[in-house]
Amino acid sequence: MAVGVVSDPIFREHDTGPYHCEVGDRLEAIDEAISHWEGRGVLETLPLRPAREEELATVHHTSHLRRVAGTAGRSTSLDPDTVCSPRSCEVALLAAGSLIDLCDAALSGEVDHGFALVRPPGHHATSTRAMGFCLFNNVAAAAAHLLLKRGLERILVVDWDVHHGNGTEDIFYPESRVLYFSTHQSPLYPGTGQVSAVGQGSAKGRTINLPMPPGRGDLEHLQAFERLLLPVARQFRPQFILVSAGFDSHREDPLGGMMISAAGFAAMTQRLTEISQEFCPGRIVASLEGGYNQAALGRSVVAVLAALAGQRREDELIAKAAETDPNTWVDRAMEAAKHYWKLP
Repeated sequence: MAVGVVSDPIFREHDTGPYHCEVGDRLEAIDEAISHWEGRGVLETLPLRPAREEELATVHHTSHLRRVAGTAGRSTSLDPDTVCSPRSCEVALLAAGSLIDLCDAALSGEVDHGFALVRPPGHHATSTRAMGFCLFNNVAAAAAHLLLKRGLERILVVDWDVHHGNGTEDIFYPESRVLYFSTHQSPLYPGTGQVSAVGQGSAKGRTINLPMPPGRGDLEHLQAFERLLLPVARQFRPQFILVSAGFDSHREDPLGGMMISAAGFAAMTQRLTEISQEFCPGRIVASLEGGYNQAALGRSVVAVLAALAGQRREDELIAKAAETDPNTWVDRAMEAAKHYWKLP
């Protein structure tokens, strides 16, 4: 099994300055962790290429694309959290375009699953603005490509970042071909992701938000997968699975208050591989979002890669979650989803 990766030193050239938490050293920590992973021989690094304007225009307005393009060659801020350096636009284009190509490689069977280790992240970028460290919405652009250019009809997007992916939700809120599932801490930036946000028009039920208070860890998140995501996914029958893989929900992360461990991320990935085996073998592609404790980030990325490669299983942790008393946060999300899906 070959797991495709997008990884290159150029993604460190998006320079956010000395006091920002979303820095190039995050990728160095990941590279260091991978270098000590005995299973790294399964990884196949794919070449980079920049996204084309027409690819990004499927999810972003022209005014937004022009605004980001206008940062080329200079240092500026697009919002209080989102800064650009002279090469940031170039790097962001490579992140989005390379993720699209990684998805194509998984779709064609060139690789079995994949992980784009890129920055800047993307899930906060809406159709009209950059925000929350994000310039372009990488996962949204990849999903749109799979729908519009590759003819797929059912894309599952799973977002386990500690922050709600408001940009991804916004872009696909009226899109019935995309099922967006998000676990996130609430209250927390950006203040979106309520259970009541379920989609619009024919896409009602295609957005599933599971906000949880701080302190929730592996068992609560695995319950969300077991009791809600998996039954819905089996009814949706995805043809491709995209993951907004944020690791700021790790228990050691300084920006969030969740308690997920590296084993928890591996277990969630394992459950997704089981769905993939049923409906879309080899077609899980993750894209890096948050994660700001660099040691924890490196361990967690390796755990996900190992799970994608079938080298790591967390059966005991998954079984423990299934045996644990149901939690109220999953119950609330299930009540909202029951209007659109068959659930116990």
